[in-house]
This record gives sequence, C-alpha cells and structure tokens, in this order.
Amino acid sequence: MGDSAHTEIPLITDFSRYSPENTEPADAAAVFRADVLAIADDLSGAAEAAAALLPGCRSARIELPASTEPLAAHNTQHDGRPALAVADLDCRNAPGAEAERSVHATLAARPAAKAFLKIDSLLRGNVRSMLAAARPTVLAPALPPAGRTVHNGVLHVNGRPLHRSGQWSAESAAPAATIAEALAPQRCRVITLDVVRSGRLRETVRDCLEAGEIPLCDGETDADLDAVVAACADLPGVRLAGSGGLASALGRAMPEVDGYGIEAPDSAHGLLFVIGTAEAASAEQVRRLATRGVQQIPLDVPVLLAQHDESDRIARALRHSPVAVTLQSPHGVNPAHSREIVRRLAETAARAVRSADRPVDLVLTGGETARRVLDALGMDELVPLTQIHHGAVRSRTRGGTSVVTRPGSFGDADSLVRIAEHLRPATEG
Repeated sequence: MGDSAHTEIPLITDFSRYSPENTEPADAAAVFRADVLAIADDLSGAAEAAAALLPGCRSARIELPASTEPLAAHNTQHDGRPALAVADLDCRNAPGAEAERSVHATLAARPAAKAFLKIDSLLRGNVRSMLAAARPTVLAPALPPAGRTVHNGVLHVNGRPLHRSGQWSAESAAPAATIAEALAPQRCRVITLDVVRSGRLRETVRDCLEAGEIPLCDGETDADLDAVVAACADLPGVRLAGSGGLASALGRAMPEVDGYGIEAPDSAHGLLFVIGTAEAASAEQVRRLATRGVQQIPLDVPVLLAQHDESDRIARALRHSPVAVTLQSPHGVNPAHSREIVRRLAETAARAVRSADRPVDLVLTGGETARRVLDALGMDELVPLTQIHHGAVRSRTRGGTSVVTRPGSFGDADSLVRIAEHLRPATEG
C-alpha cells in the first residue's frame, strides 16, 4: 500500500466521539447544503472528484498546496448553496506519517465542511494512513465504470482480484489480498452486497462505527454506491472515503444548482499532450492521436535522465501543430527511477510551455505527471469546468489556458482523440 509504519496523531473526530445518542436521523438536505471538501492524494484524482461534485456546488476550485503550506480556511457558503474545495495533497508517494498529517491539517482547516476522501481506485498510495486521519470513515472503493468492484472485501478489476490482476506491475510492492489486510492494524468489518442492498445498511454502518471499526462496503453498481451515500448522509461526523465512483454517488445526491457557464477553449492556443503514464494502452491512444495531425515527440529515457534538453524542439513543433510528448525506453524502466523520470519530463514540458510563442493548453496523463508539470509552471490552483469522459477533466488556469488531467489507467483507445476534439472542435493539423 505504500504506507510507512502507522503513527498516532491527534484526530479531529475519532471513534471515541461517535456515540449512539448522536446517531439519530438528522436533516439530510441540510447536510448537502454544507460546503464540501474533497481530499485527494494526486492531481488526476482531485480533478476526478471535482468533476463528480461540481454540479451540486455554486463554485469550485482545485487547490495545489505545497507540502509545507497549510490550506487556507474556506469561505462560508452563500444562499444555502455549497462551495467545493478539492485539495490535491500530492502525498501518494510520501511517507505514511506525512500523508496522515496532511489529511489531518486539511480537515482541521475546514471543520464545518462535508468531507470526502478520494482514494486511488487500485488502492495505491497511503490509503491506510489517510483513512486513519479521517476517521470515523465509511469506505466504499468500487468504481463500476472502470470495472473495479468489491466482493466480500476484495477489490476486483474486470472480475479478477486486484492481487492477481497485474495492475501493480509498476509499483515497488505487491497489493494485499484483501482490503482489510491493506488497512491493518485498523479494524474493518466487511458489509456484503446483500446488506448494502437491504434496508439494514444504515443500522449496520452505525454498529460498525460504534464498535470502532471501519465499515467496508461491497459494491458492483452505481446503485450500490448511491445506497452507501444515502445511508451515511445524516450520520453526524462521518466521512465518506472511496474512488471516483463514490464521489459520483455523492454528486448525484446533492441538489443540482445553476452553475457558471463553461467558456469554449481558445483554438488560438498551442496544445501539448504530456503522456507520463507507463500504461500499455497509452501507445495505442497516442497512435490514434497522431492520425489526427498531432505530432509525437518521443523522449528517450536515458537521454532525459542525462539532462539533455529537448524543450526547444517541443516549443518549435508547437508553432505548427498540437504535440504529444511521450517516453520511450526499449529496455524498460527501473521503478526506482520513475519519480526522477517524471520530474525531468515535467521540467522539459514546462520549459517548452514558457518558451512557446503563444499560450499553451495542456493535456496531462498520470496524476504525478500532471502535478509535477503544474508545479514546474508555478500553478497552485485550477478551476474545474467539465468532464470530457470519465476521469478526463478540463480545468482553467488563472491565465485562461485549459488543463485536462486524466489518470494514466483510464480511457479507451480513443481517449486522447476525444480530448483533442473537445479542446479543438475544428480539427487542427
């Protein structure tokens, strides 16, 4: 799971404060009028959560605080319509204790907000430590649109248990066989599908919380996740944790408000795709993108690590057509070097953007790649606008350019083509 040894820290709300006398049904509608705080461990996940929650909020922003910066206190809501703040804590690869402190501090800055903890749908990163800081928490990690379901407390990917799926091939460790094992020593109780789909879910969740356990909800459909949100909506002090599937269920439960208009992308901007993912599907996605007039510039990993600067080449290409920057490494990539490779890639992309002869819109695949590129460009905030397809989210920068983020493992073969067509409805190149 990427966690270091569990470190105890003071929690905002812990199980000792969750008592039966405080669990009577409240006004669920009032819950959904509260401001919403979503916390994610990487940027693509933060954007995914923002897109899911955006329709129910009067305003939204994705915050990119440095690890040393405290999150600013959020303004209160106006006219009964909630505001959404999504914090990318950039802690997927951080030590577990650091991730736990970051979640704790972020929640402390927004004590009145309805909090949602966005975790990776493949359970990568510091899931255990993040949940420890957010308790009492109800966990429902299924993501049905991506074929990620939970049965008897085991995450499955397209029907295969996670630990047998090969989805962690780029990680330095192997996934646990069960979610409860991954969260140990915290105690979990699996809530099976028959209970999720019964009228006993709220009572069962409450019993788990009173016993000091994390309710771990099975799920295979959006309706299962909707049931979890409905059962927990008015349980005081309880936070929901899950993937983008649960974020979408929470968004569906929130009354939709009239949002702000979404301005069209500016076709006069340059367009740069930065493909930082090691997913095998990305090669076909880039191949199809190239058939639409996008120039591919592959960067050789050993040359990149040797600090050979290709940014001028990229900037020159951007004058004539959209560009897709990819990584090539015929002999594979040592996982120990992956973070340095991403950093070099991000710095190269940022230099190309800064030296381009016009503003540049960005499409960034892979959460760490996206965050490193925006860090290199000095960006600390995005305004989410719309979701192009599941997980592919378009946001606006302060300078008026577009940034599309997408998890590396998401999207079919036409994913990048669909993103290009959204950003440039009139075909370029």
